[in-house]
Amino acid sequence: MHVGLSKKREFHYTPKHGSWLNQVEIEFSVLSRQCLERRIADVQTLSQEIAIWESDRNSQQASVNWRFKTKDARKKMGRVYPDIAPRKVDLPDY
Repeated sequence: MHVGLSKKREFHYTPKHGSWLNQVEIEFSVLSRQCLERRIADVQTLSQEIAIWESDRNSQQASVNWRFKTKDARKKMGRVYPDIAPRKVDLPDY
């Protein structure tokens, strides 16, 4: 590696549970279903197909409708939401 390049390297923390990441995953899922469900012969054709799909999607002003109920959010992303519900504690009988 060139020494000059290694001095310019920066690392940025990006949380795995960020809402932007979910939106990106949804958009990739749409791309996969609408454009990539078949064999594509080469990288050039792949690039062209994705560019056409992207142009169509942008001209339609398509967007990601990313929302769900709080209960569903807690179920899907439970590890990032604290559990504030009271817990049942079994006490010994005296």
